[in-house]
Amino acid sequence: MAEGRIGLVLAAGAGSRCGVPDALARTPEGAPWLEQATTALQGGGCDDVLVVLGAMAETALHLVPPGIGVVVARGGHGGGSAALLAGLQACVSSDAASVVVTLVDLPGLVTEAIRRVAADAGAVDLRRATYGDVAGHPVLVGRDHWSPLAHALTSGAGAGSYLAAHGAAAIDCTGLDGAAEVEVA
Repeated sequence: MAEGRIGLVLAAGAGSRCGVPDALARTPEGAPWLEQATTALQGGGCDDVLVVLGAMAETALHLVPPGIGVVVARGGHGGGSAALLAGLQACVSSDAASVVVTLVDLPGLVTEAIRRVAADAGAVDLRRATYGDVAGHPVLVGRDHWSPLAHALTSGAGAGSYLAAHGAAAIDCTGLDGAAEVEVA
């Protein structure tokens, strides 16, 4: 029986909105977004954490905290779907029951949001944090959904479409930080 959960940070974007690849971004105080995302997932109960890099992956490697796994999305840039697909494929060999997915450009994400979304989750669960009426991250994908979601991603459908079509449970995280993606000025 599958147990535990993996945290997955999607950090493969080229940063077209913010001018720097997502994996290289830092807070105004200088803390790497990668470090903040991985720390939040660990604090939220993820047994293992993987980071999916893409654009400038080799340059970003030094920002990945020790003990965190790295996956590189094919093509070196991998947008959201390619990054998620690479991450899911890397998780298949684990014995985890679920994966908690977040984006690197949510440096305000707090561990409580991860805990809420992941609470008592199993292999058949599909959950998504909501902030008011806005769907966001983290997203929990139970193991039974990994293969069908990967198929949907390779067929051109996005993860949002899959989550909606399969009735992902909305987990209210209103009032917790982390709802909005950050753009670097």
